[in-house]
Amino acid sequence: MENSTSNAVVCFGEILWDILPDVKRPGGAPMNVAYHLQRLGIDSKLISSVGDDALGRALLEFASEIGLATETIQVHEQQPTSEVIASVNAEHEVRYEIVYPVAWDFIRWLPGYETLLKESTALVYGSLASRNDVSADTLLTMLRFENLFKVFDVNLRAPHYSREVIDRLLKAANLLKVNAAELGILCSWYEAALQEEAAQVEYLFANFQIDEILITKGAAGASYYTREHKFEQQAFAVEVNDTIGSGDSFLAAFLSKRLQHADGGSTLEYAVAMGAFITAQSGACPPYHKADFEGFLISRRGNQ
Repeated sequence: MENSTSNAVVCFGEILWDILPDVKRPGGAPMNVAYHLQRLGIDSKLISSVGDDALGRALLEFASEIGLATETIQVHEQQPTSEVIASVNAEHEVRYEIVYPVAWDFIRWLPGYETLLKESTALVYGSLASRNDVSADTLLTMLRFENLFKVFDVNLRAPHYSREVIDRLLKAANLLKVNAAELGILCSWYEAALQEEAAQVEYLFANFQIDEILITKGAAGASYYTREHKFEQQAFAVEVNDTIGSGDSFLAAFLSKRLQHADGGSTLEYAVAMGAFITAQSGACPPYHKADFEGFLISRRGNQ
């Protein structure tokens, strides 16, 4: 991180349309993270791909409207723009049917990315965009840049992942972000007897080069571990609208503070509050200003 010349965060992976029963919205975890980073005043870039079709042009227009540069979003002439069929159950949990193949399965390495990555601070990546070799190879090239703080946002969507791919991505990560269920799945591959969160975290620290682990737990809040410290934050009570993108907004808020070297406790509080703020609204990328969110945090902090 010390060699970076800017605070830009590069987000790699999917940009898509979330198709809900009554509405269609732009989405994709990397795009959502980039959106919220921008809202919070952090320069972000999205490396992805859309199809040469009406849906792709609409996504490029959306990206431009929210302040994301579209030059790093490729247009694929043969593959369609991604659509994901999302359904929400009575507990506000979201299930996804993810179409394959689509444009972001074929994100090519472009020479201009080298300068961008050398001048950036962090790289956010997930597992979904590695389901196809073209995008996976591009990501592996990006992970070789030693100046980048590498943030692995695990996003296990069966059947679009394998232990082999996840293991490779884990080995490159500086910070691992998972939910409680994903943490259990990961550790079951390596040491099935580990059931307690603290033991699972200790195992990952001992067997990978990861320095920080961030765990979201829904209504139970979140935990943040470094090799020296542990931080806990309870959830903020809100009336849930939907949970789409709440984890992505959580990660963006966390990074916005983490990259400014804020202390772990306040950084985790900021992230949990953002997750609640977005959960109370509709969709992954609702319009808001940073001051709106920070006003929400102040008001909720007083109620805890």
